Amino acid sequence: MNIQQAPVIMPAFFNSFIHLVFIGIIALFPVVNPIGSAFMVSPYFQSLSTSEKRKAVTKIVFYAFLICTVSLFAGHWILELFGISIPIVQLAGGIMICKMGWEFLSGNEEKTPDQSEETKENEPFAAYKHLKDKLFYPITFPVTTGAGTISVLFTLSAHSSTVGSANYYVNMAAILVSILAMCILIYLFYFNTKTLIQFLGKNGENIVNRISAFLIFCVGLQIAFSGLKILLKL
Repeated sequence: MNIQQAPVIMPAFFNSFIHLVFIGIIALFPVVNPIGSAFMVSPYFQSLSTSEKRKAVTKIVFYAFLICTVSLFAGHWILELFGISIPIVQLAGGIMICKMGWEFLSGNEEKTPDQSEETKENEPFAAYKHLKDKLFYPITFPVTTGAGTISVLFTLSAHSSTVGSANYYVNMAAILVSILAMCILIYLFYFNTKTLIQFLGKNGENIVNRISAFLIFCVGLQIAFSGLKILLKL
């Protein structure tokens, strides 16, 4: 009896799991936006060597995974502990992203953030030293994984079944796989953006950086507006 039922149960389980993974990836991809974010943060990596860039990107991916995982499993409790609602997170995160996009839009095209040419010449490793403190904020949060990502993870986890049930573990495992998939995309795009920028040339790089900064600014406005709209209705 069990042998006859196994071929029916297992495909249904895997189909449900794969379906949930695709839902998670589709939901997370627009808010994480690894392609646009990669162009956005590319000025930070201009003066790094390959090994330094790999180290920096690895840390960004690690921080992004931590943010997503904590948001998935403990986000609701953390917000309840501080008495913060999701719309407030959206509004605050959106403002932070807008600020970041505006700084890139209004900044000097010839300089990488917080780094002068004199510093580059005198200190070979100064670029990574200056970048080290920026890997979590603002590169990982809120540019890579911000309020939009946290909100999506809250929404996905809210649809889970009762804690401890089989469906709960399947849903959470599927979301974790989706997070891992996004982290892999973040690593690939962040580490290899320079290749595409070199293909575009200097003018192409400036154009892409400006367009990406504008889009990030717009994304920030959209996230902030979504949170404000909910707050005004309340």
